[in-house]
Amino acid sequence: MIVIAALVLGALWGDLRARRRNGNGKDRLQYAAVHGIAFAIVGLFATILIDRALRG
Repeated sequence: MIVIAALVLGALWGDLRARRRNGNGKDRLQYAAVHGIAFAIVGLFATILIDRALRG
């Protein structure tokens, strides 16, 4: 669940950043995709760390 939430939040933040820079639709899509992927990777590592901490 953390990964999905991070993906959605990252995509929303990327779209917001592109809008603030007056980007067109393609810019907004690219920013959303890149931020979404980056946030999802961070969320994946957070999930792994939490899982390992709770098991050990």
